[in-house]
Amino acid sequence: MSLCTDRFIPALLAGILGIGFYPVQAQAEGAARVGVFTVKAEKTRSTVSVGGTVIASRSVTLAAQLPGRVEFIAGKEGDGFEGGTQLLRLDDAELLAKRAAAQSQETAAASALRNAGVQLDREIASPSISSNTPGGMGMPSMMDQMMFNPMQSMMGMRQPGAERQAQVVNRQTQVDQARSSLLQAQASIKEIDAKLRDSVSEAPFSGVIVHKYVEVGDTVQPGQPLIDFADTSELQIQLDVPQRLRPGLAEGMRLDARLDSSADWIPVTVDRIFPVADTERHTVRVKLNLHKGTNADAGMYAEVAVPDPTARVSNRMVVPDAAVVWKGGLPLVFVLNEQNLTELRLIRVGDAVSETEVEVLSGLRGGERVVVNPRPGMGSGELVNPTPM
Repeated sequence: MSLCTDRFIPALLAGILGIGFYPVQAQAEGAARVGVFTVKAEKTRSTVSVGGTVIASRSVTLAAQLPGRVEFIAGKEGDGFEGGTQLLRLDDAELLAKRAAAQSQETAAASALRNAGVQLDREIASPSISSNTPGGMGMPSMMDQMMFNPMQSMMGMRQPGAERQAQVVNRQTQVDQARSSLLQAQASIKEIDAKLRDSVSEAPFSGVIVHKYVEVGDTVQPGQPLIDFADTSELQIQLDVPQRLRPGLAEGMRLDARLDSSADWIPVTVDRIFPVADTERHTVRVKLNLHKGTNADAGMYAEVAVPDPTARVSNRMVVPDAAVVWKGGLPLVFVLNEQNLTELRLIRVGDAVSETEVEVLSGLRGGERVVVNPRPGMGSGELVNPTPM
């Protein structure tokens, strides 16, 4: 009777517990293999949420460089264009007329320069006879050149060398004046060409039209904004951070941000920290890069968790997001004890630490093991075969 009792009672208990009346080693070998994660305690500082704005990495405002009437606009808000594409053009009829007049002046000046050069060469090769003062007594010019001019030179009445030099200098002066007129005409053409370029606004880089300030037919003045143009393929978050948080930031540092369009935290990278603080608001401007493909638009509100260097260092528990099971709106995890038996435990979760990890505020201790991706229907007291992850 006692032998039957000794065998019956353990079998009955095993049936109630649902583990079977087998040796522990045999049970472990037949248990389901599951991935487990050892809870780790990370040292961290508290963060301060700072609000910012999503902006385009590059943006410009194209303004009018000269007065005129808007003749052409390439598109509307949201239209994309490659760099160098003509976005807006002012009426250039008056400038083209001035350029035609300047070209005529250039042609005339070039002709005058050629003529002056020829006259200079002739004066050097064959001095002008008319430059010599006619002789007296009505004698022919030949007699003047042979007799009277030498006599006048001997008597000090004439200086043929000085007269010849004066004629050459006069011809050279005419060449210089003609060349100056040509250069002036060419400079006028360059000035008009510069204004013609200013009458056209081109895309400085590939992007989209963000805002139009004018329409076709509007009259504009120099300095008046025409179009806002931006490259929205790469977005950034712009923050004005209090000065006390500045020592905790560095370029290339990874932070967590949350956009107005989603409740999830996403990673961002510090791109630039401005060297000078705002003297009125006592803040430092910081720009952070959003990863490509992020669902965001320029102008959207963003919130960034900025570490507070003045706060005390604390420990936080981190587990994979795949280890958390939600039942009835409550976060639960399966914890393994020393016998590799599961224990369903209620926890309190905080913010996402990364795309795959979440912070645990309470319910776990560092070093405990939790099941990752528990199978549907798993319950407490199940024996599993753990595989570290």
